[in-house]
Amino acid sequence: MRETDNDTLLFFGGHLDALDLYLRLEALLYASFPDLEKRVQKTQISFYARHMFACVSFARVRKKAELPRGFLTLTLGLPAPLDSPRVAVKTEPYPGRWTQHIVLSAPEELDEELLSWLREAYDFARRK
Repeated sequence: MRETDNDTLLFFGGHLDALDLYLRLEALLYASFPDLEKRVQKTQISFYARHMFACVSFARVRKKAELPRGFLTLTLGLPAPLDSPRVAVKTEPYPGRWTQHIVLSAPEELDEELLSWLREAYDFARRK
């Protein structure tokens, strides 16, 4: 397992209940895409494969009462919208690029379906 950097720990300062889930997601990302680049910013942690393909934030993409404790919002950039109830919000910021926001709150949500979407986003970012 990778050592957690100080910037990441600072990012989770007010959201420590989501840190373990994030660390599992990060491990999955590095295992699947060893050449990715990670950038920790004030409001999100972004993952790049030439271009950004995914990011993690605490964006409230549902009503506060509908958000589980210890949640993360995973945002993916894809060439088409996903047809899944797991997607909380999807937008097309410009033609042929869809932004999908997925609320994660449990390790079992880091499943094969999510990994397939991450792969699609990764491949899309590399092709652009």
